[in-house]
Amino acid sequence: MRAVTIVAPGPLSTIQDLGRPGYQHLGVPRSGAADRSAMTLANRLVGNAEGAPTIESTLGGLVFRCDTDILIAVTGALTDVVVNGVAVGVNTAVVAHAGSEVSVGTPSQGCRNYVALRGGIAASPTLGSCSTDTLSGTGPDPLSAGDVLDVGGEFGPWPATLVAPTDNRARPVVELETYPGPRAPRLVAPNNLFAGTWEVTPASNRVGVRLRRPDDDSSPTLRHRDDLAELLSEGVAHGSIQVPPAGEPVIFLADHPVTGGYPVVAVLSAPAVSGAAQLVAGNRVRFRSA
Repeated sequence: MRAVTIVAPGPLSTIQDLGRPGYQHLGVPRSGAADRSAMTLANRLVGNAEGAPTIESTLGGLVFRCDTDILIAVTGALTDVVVNGVAVGVNTAVVAHAGSEVSVGTPSQGCRNYVALRGGIAASPTLGSCSTDTLSGTGPDPLSAGDVLDVGGEFGPWPATLVAPTDNRARPVVELETYPGPRAPRLVAPNNLFAGTWEVTPASNRVGVRLRRPDDDSSPTLRHRDDLAELLSEGVAHGSIQVPPAGEPVIFLADHPVTGGYPVVAVLSAPAVSGAAQLVAGNRVRFRSA
């Protein structure tokens, strides 16, 4: 059944579910929602299966028209959500009537929002997933104006609640919980990762979050040991923190490559990966050992 028509996609809007696990050995990344916590919450708010396909909107600007009465929910970044001229807010499920126009504004905090439609989005799966992988090009193309999305059948009972407040307090430094990585001993002083703060650079995307030391932070840098042979490429996990020779960490997000040749010195916890997916250029980060 026809559900919505995209009026404007914003900078980047894609279809995302929980990805396509089990194909990394074939060189196919898992992909899926960058912020899985927000995506699954959106689905729960409309009574869908947690893995039902949603729209992931990056940096707002998404506008769509409802072609039928449908229950929708928007979660993730703190932003203005307007349904037919009425502000409804994030983390709230509302019925959008046929002909209504829904807009997701530019976030004031965070960068990614998730739009769930009751029933999910009916898209053609590739290797079991409807996710758009921006690195490999697997899955549907990013959304464009005029695209029509049909509703799927991945719904269950009517949701128990239509509101799910989350902690959206602004923090000057975002703390990310980490576990030890397999290649930390390849750094001269691996604990320098936890010293001071790091700043998110504009070169960040769904593949990874790139970090550097802020100009006002004189904390020690990260350096590779020069007494070890070059590391061969090996598999890397979702949430891995890799350190290239320049000493500036990269956090691997949903569309990361399945292998890498730089040392993985730590790995984020699952909640921390969702937090990292909402970071924008200029945000400050501190790593914390679990």
